[in-house]
Amino acid sequence: MQRILILVAAAGSAAMMAGALGFQYIGEMPPCKMCYWQRYPHISAAGLGLLVLLLPGVTLPYLVPLAYLGALAALTTAGIGVYHSGVERGFWEGPTTCTSGPIANLTSEQLMEQIMGAPLVRCDEIPWEMLGISMAGWNAVASLGLACIWIVAARSRT
Repeated sequence: MQRILILVAAAGSAAMMAGALGFQYIGEMPPCKMCYWQRYPHISAAGLGLLVLLLPGVTLPYLVPLAYLGALAALTTAGIGVYHSGVERGFWEGPTTCTSGPIANLTSEQLMEQIMGAPLVRCDEIPWEMLGISMAGWNAVASLGLACIWIVAARSRT
């Protein structure tokens, strides 16, 4: 049962990555800097699942730490998703390389430098949402669910 739960959770992360790539390439919604940050833990979690799949001889004592590492990856991307959602909603400021900074006291040269150095995709804009929740928010929700599956897998003894 433990192996199955690990594979389900890892497949969930792989599906999240496939969805993100679908939005990027099919939906033509390029990701911002924080969107990329959210992808890295999913890649790690999917890699852990691939490791378990390719090494069928791995036994219970070794699966537990792998499952906890998967849970850590899922919780990490969930945390980044919550942070990103807060930036999108204006609850707090995001990285200055990813959002617009204050322009009140800038000279025209500094303003032009900020404009020319700004990324094409801003982290504080919501390109898509469903039921009032942005992609970053849905990533957080789904990743919390995946973290629960990873934790159940870690605590499973069969």
